[in-house]
Amino acid sequence: QVQLVESGGGLVQAGGSLRLSCAASGRIFSSYAMGWFRQAPGKEREFVAAISSSGDSTYDADSVKGRFTISRDNAKNTVYLQMNSLKPEDTAVYYCVADRSLATIVGLRSGDIDYWGKGTLVTVNS
Repeated sequence: QVQLVESGGGLVQAGGSLRLSCAASGRIFSSYAMGWFRQAPGKEREFVAAISSSGDSTYDADSVKGRFTISRDNAKNTVYLQMNSLKPEDTAVYYCVADRSLATIVGLRSGDIDYWGKGTLVTVNS
């Protein structure tokens, strides 16, 4: 089992920044690809960003490209999402995920993602 706990959400003005963290416990963190999804009120959940188990490869959704950066620290069992130039449309609950397959997180491979956190709310005011 892998337990994921997100933190760092909150209220921010448009144009501001936040950094989300996701602390993982349980099985070997460095064996898992990690990612972030989000779900805005009344909308479907969507992919935001992903990073390979080693941290060498990252993927970003077009909607956040150039503004959000995913990173990880395997020594701290933590993955981060640095969010800059935030927009009101970034308002959502952000979920951390873990899976042995980066392709599954990105959506290139079918299948359910192994582990999900409970989410952290990000609200961006205009």
